Amino acid sequence: MPAKGKHRRPKQNPITRKLALAGTGGAALTLPLISATTAGAAGTSAPAATVTTVTAATVVNAVTAVNAPPTTYSVVVGDTLSEIAADHSVSGGWKQLYESNRAVVGDNPSVIRPGIKLTIGAQVKAATAVKTAAKPASSYPNNLDGWIRESLDVMAKHGIPGSYNGIHRNVMRESSGNPKAINLWDINAQNGIPSKGLLQVIDPTFKAYHVPGTSLDSYDPVANITAACNYAAARYGSIDNVNGAY
Repeated sequence: MPAKGKHRRPKQNPITRKLALAGTGGAALTLPLISATTAGAAGTSAPAATVTTVTAATVVNAVTAVNAPPTTYSVVVGDTLSEIAADHSVSGGWKQLYESNRAVVGDNPSVIRPGIKLTIGAQVKAATAVKTAAKPASSYPNNLDGWIRESLDVMAKHGIPGSYNGIHRNVMRESSGNPKAINLWDINAQNGIPSKGLLQVIDPTFKAYHVPGTSLDSYDPVANITAACNYAAARYGSIDNVNGAY
């Protein structure tokens, strides 16, 4: 991810990027940092997953589960405090929910990261339980859209921030969407660790920031995106904060 992608339009005036060291290798991201905040959890602009049939037994089980109200809620991509408070009938609304979870949310209630655990005191609505049960298992097309959406789901489970747009923007700049892209001419290549894949990650960075549950192949689109976003979160706060010029 630290170097330019191989498959992109040639430039007459190439820009020399600042190298950021990671792990035991060379650069991990080569793009300048800009300040950015996102209202709510990092969201996506991807199409909705295909809806599948929900059985009556699934709905009955979901409604029955309401009798055991949850004490915590794990934030997922697209959540906001107001929506969570409404879905869980939190007395006092999002303000009370925020006050109860200020320590984990931080000073800005409009920014909540996927994966953090919120304390929920009120009983979840039956309608919410049914809606959750009705969510089908995600299916991802074998293309850039599918790779990004699958990566976002993995990132949400591990509390790694990032949005669809932020990932897509960087992928197109780094590799033009080619998962087999490789840089064979920059300093990393000269050091024997060329940048690879959709987000041009060098092997030491990929190994250091590899996310469990994804492939160990740095060319694998989902593994490459997820490892790169994991590094970007540690180095820049989020892949959304990486915004270099062509």
